[in-house]
Amino acid sequence: MKYLVLLAFLAIIGSLGSALFFMMRNGPGGKSKSGMARALAFRVGFSVLLFICILVAWQLGYIEPTGIPAGK
Repeated sequence: MKYLVLLAFLAIIGSLGSALFFMMRNGPGGKSKSGMARALAFRVGFSVLLFICILVAWQLGYIEPTGIPAGK
């Protein structure tokens, strides 16, 4: 599970960096923002996928919450 979360974080950071690259390459008067929009869409998708994977792992008992006890 740790490797899956690490891989997802790396994919999120990579797609954010890719969006930055497209934004800097095209500039304010750039002809097309499709590369940046696609990279940001992948980032959102990776974030949602990571959240769903964490919820599923919690439901299946692969991970357990720690920290502040509930109800206090």
